[in-house]
Amino acid sequence: MPARVHAILVVRPDGRTPAAYHLRRTLAAIAEQARPVDVLTIVLCGGDDALAEVARSSTAESVVTAPHSTGYAGAVDLVTPRIDGDAVWLLSQDTAPEREALARLAGALERSPSAAFAAPKLVRWDDRSEIVSLGIGMTRLGRSVGLADGELDQGQHDGRDDVLGADVRGLLVRADAWRTLGGLDHGLHGADEGLDLGVRAHLAGARVALAPTAIVATAGDGVAGLPAPLTSQRRRRIAFASRAAQLHRRLVYAPAPTVPLHWLAILPLALWRTVVDLVRKTPGDILPEWGAAGVAMVRLVSVARARRRLAAVKRLSWAQLAPFRVSRAQLRDRGDDEPADVLPTSARRTDLRFFSGGGAWLVLGALLLSIAVFPALLAWPVLGGGALQPLRATVGQLWTDAAFGQRALGLDTIGPADPFAAVIAVLGSLSPWEPSRAVVVLWVLALPLAALGGWFAATRVTERSGLRLAAGVLWALSPAFLAALTQGRPAAVIAYLLLPWLFVAGSAAHRSWAGAGATSLIAAALLAVAPSLAPALAVIWLAAVVVAAALRAGRGIAKLVWVVVPAMAVFAPLVWSAVRRGEFWGLVSDPGVVWAGPQVAADATGRALLTAGIPTPDLAGWTTLLPEAPTWWVPLLTVPIAVLALVAPLTQRWAAGVTLLGVTALGLATAFAAVGIAVSFEQSLPVAVWPGNGLALAWLGGVGAALVTLDAGLAPRLRFARGAAAAVAVVGVAVLAVPALLSGTARLTNGPASTLPAYVAAEGRDDPDVGTIVLTPQNTDGISARVIWGGSETLGGQTTLLSTRTEAAAQDAAMADLAADLMTDSAEDVVAQLAERGIGFVLLAPAAAPESDAARTTRLSATTALDQRDTLDAVGETTKGSLWRVTADVASRPGVEASVRTTAVTIGIAQVLVLAAALLLALPTAASRREARRTPRVAGPHWQEGR
Repeated sequence: MPARVHAILVVRPDGRTPAAYHLRRTLAAIAEQARPVDVLTIVLCGGDDALAEVARSSTAESVVTAPHSTGYAGAVDLVTPRIDGDAVWLLSQDTAPEREALARLAGALERSPSAAFAAPKLVRWDDRSEIVSLGIGMTRLGRSVGLADGELDQGQHDGRDDVLGADVRGLLVRADAWRTLGGLDHGLHGADEGLDLGVRAHLAGARVALAPTAIVATAGDGVAGLPAPLTSQRRRRIAFASRAAQLHRRLVYAPAPTVPLHWLAILPLALWRTVVDLVRKTPGDILPEWGAAGVAMVRLVSVARARRRLAAVKRLSWAQLAPFRVSRAQLRDRGDDEPADVLPTSARRTDLRFFSGGGAWLVLGALLLSIAVFPALLAWPVLGGGALQPLRATVGQLWTDAAFGQRALGLDTIGPADPFAAVIAVLGSLSPWEPSRAVVVLWVLALPLAALGGWFAATRVTERSGLRLAAGVLWALSPAFLAALTQGRPAAVIAYLLLPWLFVAGSAAHRSWAGAGATSLIAAALLAVAPSLAPALAVIWLAAVVVAAALRAGRGIAKLVWVVVPAMAVFAPLVWSAVRRGEFWGLVSDPGVVWAGPQVAADATGRALLTAGIPTPDLAGWTTLLPEAPTWWVPLLTVPIAVLALVAPLTQRWAAGVTLLGVTALGLATAFAAVGIAVSFEQSLPVAVWPGNGLALAWLGGVGAALVTLDAGLAPRLRFARGAAAAVAVVGVAVLAVPALLSGTARLTNGPASTLPAYVAAEGRDDPDVGTIVLTPQNTDGISARVIWGGSETLGGQTTLLSTRTEAAAQDAAMADLAADLMTDSAEDVVAQLAERGIGFVLLAPAAAPESDAARTTRLSATTALDQRDTLDAVGETTKGSLWRVTADVASRPGVEASVRTTAVTIGIAQVLVLAAALLLALPTAASRREARRTPRVAGPHWQEGR
């Protein structure tokens, strides 16, 4: 047993609890030791006068002061030259040893003469039944592994007496071994100091003794060791210190010839571990990872000093440490522990019951209904009509349209692509051999996909299978959805299919990174196809952040913040372009083809129909189906849903009811605003924003609130009333949907495969740089001119840079000059100008039917002027209009400057990295599934009853 023990107590006030409180308890515990300390030295790193007074009034032989930035290793080194004793006891202000601790540590050294130091059992400051640390092991790759961290102390490890290393707090080190080993390594950043000391001791031929009966309480709030992971800031500090220590030890322990290789591998490993952190749903470790990598790469002097210290004491080979390595099997066994940041809960997720609850039959029935409504689509290769157009011929062209650069429309339009183009590229990539076929398949599957989405959205509101089925039916038969489907509005259809999944994922976004990742991707896609929903979704997001800050003490805010990051990354180039052009309101325009389809007007009648969930003036098709019969009763078919929704705040689940009614109000406000805003133009005609997207959000909130009411606990005698109310709501919406289901493909067409004549389509199929100027006489007077590049105007090639422009740009003036010159016999060089710009065809398209006298006059005069030009060869009349071919040598389409290519690459890389990070977060893992099973599927408080 050591005859004389010198205790070194290091104090640094940088924790949440006042250091003086911890210091007083630690000093009292030292004074009460059954085996008294012979010498006590206090090292005070910074601190105020009160802390200094506590230190001076203690029984310490000396108090050494040091700067606040001094680490534990540096503070202990200040006392090392004047150690007075046979052993050194390493303590900090938050390590309070129990009365027998020192005696038992000294006894462990006496029983093990070959041991360089003895380690106590560290327990929590306020709960000695939980082990903080009891020995540390190391994996083959050098990662430190606590052998009993976080376990309940039931004496299960008290038989262990030999370990590789231990937490530095409370170690009793022989003085001669301390000097021989060279003390603690300053390059470890406060992590793994005891492990590194143990590794050096073992390689020097000594042992590390464990004294499980020597108990030391630690608060994890002092200068020694890693802090307790109570806050996100502390968890980031732990991640940084642990990784920095691992990299430092790797460079120190590696054979000399391999050190440069390890150093070069630091950054690639950081990149790889970033991907792993995203997959593991721990993005908070990414910045610490890169910070640790940077520190490890530049602190080579510390590595060299540590390697010399190790070489000076090394007597045995590294093979002697093999028994202390932690194997993969042991790591897998330890992987079943619950994460520290997951609170225990009595709630557990119930079975989904998709098949037993009838969800599968609902989807199958919706598929059969879709085939019955759209039977012709099964044979159509391309879907047309309304706002539909074909897709590009190849996947490569689809993704080119989604990138920054030259646009597929316009004389020389260069700028960011609409995010909608990326959604179309993803859709078309699902059918790479025939991208346009993907839109046809989407239309056939739209009804079953909507029913599926509605059913899953209902799982966040109720556990009742019957109500889930009702929700699936109500969602699939929504008037706004059926209007978009039968009119041919692809962006609105995709938005409607995405919205319930945003509700499913968003309801759990604050719980897990997997939910946040999925929500962020769905939100980005939804805003890409329905930008008009951005204000409403922003309000919902802000409300969620405020609730998380106020009611959850900030837990989950980081996950909620991430939800908007992918959308911001996707829209940032377009927003910047709109701000520079002064056309900010154009961002809310409907993406894709600008089409002035039927929709309600911005008047009292129109708003009344919107309130009933109907976006079209024909009362969801009833005025067409019954042209002579009264139809005043049609809007009343949605009254049952409205009444049920309004009752939701009066139920036990009033919070969920109020929230969903708030969503309904935001959706209606969006729809009301949309019909009064016209920010895009179809040639010379202004087109209002489609209100159906706002109605879809309102329908989601209304149906959800109605489910809350129907899900409320009712007396047995009232349960029949609940079933009757649900049936009435479903029947009312089903009746409302009858005209749309009967009309089927009335407004849809089989193709065309190209919006341009077949001659141009054949040349432009594989060459996207074939240019065609399209001249369209206007019924009001004048002519519209636009340039189309490639074999067709396509759905993904549309751009709001042109459709929302309110002021003429330089290329617009050039286009007007070209059109005017083509219409004038005296302009001699206009065709040569077309050839120089890469335009090889001129198409005179027919005006919108019925053609006015002014449009007919313009068309005839244009035909005469174009026929008289020698450098234009008349191809002939086509279903798309009259076509001429430029006979002069047509130059290639003008390329872009190098700066544009650099900008495109930079933007593309940034967006891909953000979206890849979101995708990795969203991918489910075994751990994320276990975490999900700990929480109920229904969002918010839920009172269940027997079913």
